[in-house]
Amino acid sequence: MPLLHLPPSPSMRGPSAPGDSTDHTRRTLLQRSAWAAAWVATPAVVQTAWAQGAQRLQPTPSQTEGPFYPVALPADSDADLLRNGALQQYAEGQPVWVEGRVTDTGGTPLAGGVVEIWQCDAAGHYHHPGDGGRAAQAFQGFGRVTLGRDGRYRFRTIRPAPYSGRTPHIHFKVRLAQRELLTTQMYVAGDPGNARDFLWNRLGEAGRAALTVPFTPSSDGPRAEFALVVQA
Repeated sequence: MPLLHLPPSPSMRGPSAPGDSTDHTRRTLLQRSAWAAAWVATPAVVQTAWAQGAQRLQPTPSQTEGPFYPVALPADSDADLLRNGALQQYAEGQPVWVEGRVTDTGGTPLAGGVVEIWQCDAAGHYHHPGDGGRAAQAFQGFGRVTLGRDGRYRFRTIRPAPYSGRTPHIHFKVRLAQRELLTTQMYVAGDPGNARDFLWNRLGEAGRAALTVPFTPSSDGPRAEFALVVQA
């Protein structure tokens, strides 16, 4: 049986001379492999970027500030609206917690931002001259907190009460440095007054879902979780 004569492997050859066809072919294959890898990777990069863009959060709908934002901020403007300075704790209405997280549309917490809330007392009166100055003095009516690195806030207040022409709600304002980023209102899920409220009715389905939250039981009392998304 005749012996087969195989070409020598690259390791058995001497150094490739300039212009050696085998060496040229190998370089060409390596170049083509690199280009192929780049083209395979490119769609993955584009897909990842697209996915990140698709996950951006919708900003919280804005709503009117209304006529009762404080003319002068109270001396006591902390997160506990049930205690106004040295006065006895406000005992009307249902004590609740209102809390949440503030982020930008990319999901980054708004560290250093400020959240303000203001609302009427249990009898439906605001601390404002336009409301006749009839609000209970023991109810602080306005509060503000500065957000930490996690972007969370928490207020101790009363379950919002209705007043003439409006369903129960709490006003919110978000600031960052000198910029006002959002003014809106929080509504109570399931409240029968919602369907009759002119501002709530102006919201679309997505807007109502964003601004209407339930109060749920917790170990230290009813609480509402109200997330806020701003264009920072």
